[in-house]
Amino acid sequence: MPVMNAAADGHRRRLTILAAVTLALGLLALAAPLGGSESPASRVGALLGIAATLEALHSARRSTATARRRGTASALISMAIALFLINAPFVAGQALRIVIAAWFAVDAIRYAIGAIRAGDRRERALAALAVSGNAAGVLLMILARGWDLAWVVAIAGAYRIFGIAWNMIIANVRTTAEASEAIVDELGLANQPGAADLVAQIEASERTRAPIDRGWTLSFVATLFAIHIGRMSTDLTLLGVLSPAVAVAGDMLIAVLFTLLVINPTYLAWRKPTRWIERRLWRRHFDRAAVPATWLDRGVSTWLRFRLTTAIRMRELRYSVPATLNRGLQYGLPIAAILAATVPVWGMSWYFDTENWAAGMWNSWAESRTDTWREAMVRAVLAPEGGNAGPASFAVTPAGIGQGDFSFVVIGDTGEGDASQHVLRDQLLTVSNSPDVRFVVISSDVVYPTGAMRDYEAKFWLPFKGVTRPVYAIPGNHDWYDALESFAATFLQPDAARASIHARVDSDLKVTSTTDSRIEGLIGEAARLRREYNVPTGFQRAPFFEMQTDAFALLAIDTGVLRQIDPEQRRWLEAALQRAAGKTTMAIVGHPFFAGGYDTTAGDVEFTRLKRMLLDHGVTIVMAGDTHDLEYYLERRGQGLADVYNFVNGGGGAYLSFGTALSWPTEAPTPDWAHYPDRRAVAGKIEQDTPWWKRPAWWWTTRFDAWPFSAEWLSAVFDYNVAPFFQSFVEVKVEPSARRVRVVPYGIHGRLTWADVAASAGLRSGRADDSLVEWTIPMAR
Repeated sequence: MPVMNAAADGHRRRLTILAAVTLALGLLALAAPLGGSESPASRVGALLGIAATLEALHSARRSTATARRRGTASALISMAIALFLINAPFVAGQALRIVIAAWFAVDAIRYAIGAIRAGDRRERALAALAVSGNAAGVLLMILARGWDLAWVVAIAGAYRIFGIAWNMIIANVRTTAEASEAIVDELGLANQPGAADLVAQIEASERTRAPIDRGWTLSFVATLFAIHIGRMSTDLTLLGVLSPAVAVAGDMLIAVLFTLLVINPTYLAWRKPTRWIERRLWRRHFDRAAVPATWLDRGVSTWLRFRLTTAIRMRELRYSVPATLNRGLQYGLPIAAILAATVPVWGMSWYFDTENWAAGMWNSWAESRTDTWREAMVRAVLAPEGGNAGPASFAVTPAGIGQGDFSFVVIGDTGEGDASQHVLRDQLLTVSNSPDVRFVVISSDVVYPTGAMRDYEAKFWLPFKGVTRPVYAIPGNHDWYDALESFAATFLQPDAARASIHARVDSDLKVTSTTDSRIEGLIGEAARLRREYNVPTGFQRAPFFEMQTDAFALLAIDTGVLRQIDPEQRRWLEAALQRAAGKTTMAIVGHPFFAGGYDTTAGDVEFTRLKRMLLDHGVTIVMAGDTHDLEYYLERRGQGLADVYNFVNGGGGAYLSFGTALSWPTEAPTPDWAHYPDRRAVAGKIEQDTPWWKRPAWWWTTRFDAWPFSAEWLSAVFDYNVAPFFQSFVEVKVEPSARRVRVVPYGIHGRLTWADVAASAGLRSGRADDSLVEWTIPMAR
């Protein structure tokens, strides 16, 4: 817990606006596990990151150099903790507890040293309190093993934020008016008659140029906004306008933080050791005031004036929040612009680009509303039928499935719209248009990054042009970011889409930019693109569906953002499972039950409940997208129960989840497993394409498994959108004639062989490298 020294005698504690805002952030952090969130730790991290930024702003205003140093160090530690929490889903195992505990320990040691060096009893007492608070944070993170990690993180994060607020309340701060006086005193010029006049001239000049500086800053912000609008293909909706606005806000935040935490410390580090030179030259300058100036005197005078102006600016930056924001943007925005322009060079931009911070914002919005929206949509669609779902309410009936053998294609996480999607297109067209294939299912994330209609043409219709079979889909989390409007317009029947979007608007109390004309526009645009590209869609009545034959049932289940289903979808699913009784049943689920070599249901009550429902009703094939690769897990249940064949099928076009291949666990969750691509292929691509300046990250991944982060997180640095590619999809062959279902995987060059995949010894035994991969599941009847 960061606790700063109190001010000099007579200082009164004040609850300032910054302190009040920080206290509110602490309360929100403490309540984070109560709200619906995919990762409460990430939400706590975001709140702590804001608090750390406010701490950095406030620390710059503190009255003594010691207080400023301690405050800045505390802000850096808070920001480091925040970054780990924001990336909590990608932190390896218990590393989150260990790393956060370590940061608390660093702060405890820092204050312990301060207590030893303290000059008075009150300062020692405050430092000892800080040591105790940080030690408590260490113990909480390490010893509270029986607690839910989300609550441990929330308590620790809130505790740290409350400490930041306390610092703001007790710390003494300076004002902008004191900046010039402080600089003059430090230079020993207080008794120089000409110093006051010179400072007055500089202050007058700064007031004159202030509007010009603000104009340049606003021009820079407007330019960045225009760049983001262009790069993000923005439309005039709430989603469209806010997305580039969030990106610009991210650029501005980076600018201010860079100024505070990099430019200002660098300036101070350069100024302090050279100040004696400046003092001597000032004395010489005033001593020679009456002597005719030489060219050297004029050069020295110009340099001194520049240095004094810079010193006053940097001191004002530290003494005033408005000045901090003003100067921070002025100095930092060029750096932020360079970062924004060069982000694609550094790696997969999802994690590093402020344009994708908007996706994170929409994820937070959607995860708390998805189930409410879906429930309202289903009720609206069923209203003309009396509100009750029947066997045909959410059924799809593609031609040619009634009798005999048939097959269908499942492809997941397609909508990247770049080479990684298009490289699979020829295989998709060849397989999907073969005589036995009756339809295609997209198993997650049709369009990235926010599921907007503006992206559908380039990322769905064009890549699927030539597919002549009906295309069905269940949404991924990214498809929900625009409240499923574009997905509904594309894949639902027009009347169902219209009722669904209207129901969503009503569930949000019509606080939305979605008007009647926009709804009709979305449905009309989907119809136009359907005609232009001739890809058959628009057959569903909900973001989930069922297909039933005499011997086989397919249930497609939308798990939204939080891997759960709402009551209306649950009622449909229970009835659909009853209709599938005695058949071989396959479920396509929005999220996988196994991924990356781990059981993803662990600790997730709702997701476990869904899995248990499926298995209790005889589902034997489970397939899901979301994780971007191909994986297989055979779950042997024993005791006379049917085995369950689990597939991850999310390699249809998005960047690959290299973490599976790079960091497969020593013990997989099932004895029989396989994944594509394998480590050899992934490592070969990274070795081939990684430049020298990324080699340390690759060395860290291979030597330390990217700890404390996961290899999946760090592998984003190595996402190169060039060959070789490892995208994939599967064909599911339903063969009642042979009483079997075959799952056949395809890569960019055709069917995969056993040489392409990594597999458990039992699964790989006896299979030649050049033999084709397929998994055979016996049918129930």
